[in-house]
Amino acid sequence: MRNFKALVLLLGLTLVLAACDFGGDSSSSTGEDGEALKELNVSINEDPPAFHPALATDTTSGVILASVFEGLTRLDSDGNPVEGMAENIDVSADGKTYTYTLRDAKWSNGDPVTAEDFEYAWKWALNPENAADYAYQLYYIQGAEEYNLGEGSEEDVKVTAVDDKTLEVELTNPTPFFDELTAFYTYYPVNSKVSEENPDAYKNPNDDNYIGNGPFTLDEFASSDHITLNKNDEYWDKDNVDVDKVNVRMIESEATALKEFDAGNLDYLGAPFNSVDLHALDRFKEADELHVSDMAGTYMITFNTGDDVLQNKHIREALTIAIDREGLIDNVTKGEQAPASGLVPLTMEGFEEQRDYFESNDEEAAKEALQKGLDELGLNSASDVKIKLSYNTSEAHAAIMQYVQQNWVDKLGVDVTLDNSEWQVYLEELKSLNYQAGRYGWVGDFNDPYNFLELYKRKGGNNTTDWENEEYKDLLDKATVETDEATRTELLQDAEEVFMNDYPIAPIYFYTNIAVKSDRVENMEPDPLSNLQLKYVKIKE
Repeated sequence: MRNFKALVLLLGLTLVLAACDFGGDSSSSTGEDGEALKELNVSINEDPPAFHPALATDTTSGVILASVFEGLTRLDSDGNPVEGMAENIDVSADGKTYTYTLRDAKWSNGDPVTAEDFEYAWKWALNPENAADYAYQLYYIQGAEEYNLGEGSEEDVKVTAVDDKTLEVELTNPTPFFDELTAFYTYYPVNSKVSEENPDAYKNPNDDNYIGNGPFTLDEFASSDHITLNKNDEYWDKDNVDVDKVNVRMIESEATALKEFDAGNLDYLGAPFNSVDLHALDRFKEADELHVSDMAGTYMITFNTGDDVLQNKHIREALTIAIDREGLIDNVTKGEQAPASGLVPLTMEGFEEQRDYFESNDEEAAKEALQKGLDELGLNSASDVKIKLSYNTSEAHAAIMQYVQQNWVDKLGVDVTLDNSEWQVYLEELKSLNYQAGRYGWVGDFNDPYNFLELYKRKGGNNTTDWENEEYKDLLDKATVETDEATRTELLQDAEEVFMNDYPIAPIYFYTNIAVKSDRVENMEPDPLSNLQLKYVKIKE
C-alpha cells in the first residue's frame, strides 16, 4: 500500500476547513431520478502527492487511485486478489507466463479497456525518462529491470498485447504473489489513446481527459480543500457498488477531523485515510468503538548514511538502541502496536517472532556504541553529535518524535533538534537525501517479506538511506530464484540480519490499523495491508 505504502502510513496532518459543508446526512444530495444519493464522507490530511498511477508512492495517493482505477486483479474486502479487468487468468506450468483475457469493460469516457492500455502503462512506468520511483515493482517481468536501468530496450520488456482482449506477460522467475502485484497501482492501466494525445492528462485530475476504469470517477479536485468521487456508470461491476458519491475533505489537524467526526460530518477516521487523534483513543476504547487490527507495516526512523555523522554505524546503533519502544507505545501511541526489532512486520510468514538484533532501551549498550562512534569520528563528546530529526507535519508524528528526541538527549547527551515540513516537501527531502534522520513508514504492497527487504536492494527509488550492501543484494537475488519455500525464507531472514546489523534504520513499532466509523456505514474495515476498497462499502438506508 506502498510508499509509505510507504509507504508509509500517514498518522495525521493540517487544515483549513472547507467553506462548503459536506455534512453527514446521506440524503443531502439527490440523483437525476430524484432519489437521495448515498454519500460517504471521509478526510485525508492533504493533497495526494500523485494522481498518475505510475508516479504514486504513498498511501494517500493510493487510496484515491484504488477508487478511480482497476488493475487486472483487484483486492477483495479481506485483501485477497480477485479478477478485476481480467476475466480469466491462465498461468503456464512453470509459473512464468501469464495470459490474461480481459472482460468487456470501459473507461469512464466510454472507450473500451484494451490489452494495449496495460502494455502502454507498464512500459511508461519503466521508461527511465519518466522517473517512476516504483518502477522496480515491475522488475519481475522479463526485460523490465534492464530497460528501466538503461541497459535494455522497451522492445525487450516481455509484456505484449496479443490483441485487444489478450495480454501476455513473461516473468523472469515464478512469482507466487504476482496476482497481488497486478492489483497494485503501479500495475494499473491508463487509456493509451488519451495519454498519447495528452501526455500530461493523468498528472492533472482536473484535466477533462483524466479518465479511469474503476468504480468511481474523480470529478472534482480543489487543492487543500476537497476531492469529489462519483460512482462510475461505465464501470463493469457498477451494480455492486453501493456508494453514489464520496466527499473527501483535506483536514490536516487530527483534532479538527475528530470534531468533524463527532459532529457527524465524517463517517470514518483511521487508516488508510488519516489517523485517530491520540487524545481520543481512550474514549473510543472505553465505548468499545475503536477497531484495532494487525497491519503489515513498520514505523521507523530512517538514517541518511551519507551524512557526515550518521555514516558511522556505531552512532546509528546508539540512536537505535536508546529508544524506549514499550514506553512510547504505552504512553504515546496507545494503539496496541508491537515494538519493532526488525524491518519485516510480525504479520509476514517466517517473521512471526521478534528478532534479537538489539535490546531496546539498553542505555549502557547505547552509550558504549556511542563512544565507539565518537572515537572513530574524532569527536570529543556526545554534545558534538548534532542530529536534526525530521518528520512530516502531524500532531501524532510530533508527539512520537518529541519522545525519541528526549530519549536521545537524556540517555546519550547528543544535541537533537526537530524539524517538520508538509508531506510533499518532506517526501522530496527524503528522496533527495536532504535530511539526517527522519520519520518513515512502510506498509506492505503485497503480503510477502520481500516487499520490505527489496526497498534497500539498491540506492534510489524508495530507499531513503543511501545504504547499499553486496551481500544483502546477493541474498535477495538468491531468494528471488529459490523455489523451496523454507530455503527462501532462510535467505530472506539472513538478508534482514545483514541489514539490521548495519543499522540503516531504527525500527520503532509495527503498525496496527486503528479506526472508528459511524453507524451508517458497513463493510469499511482496512485489510492487513491497510487497503480499504470503497467499492465494497455499504451505506445503511
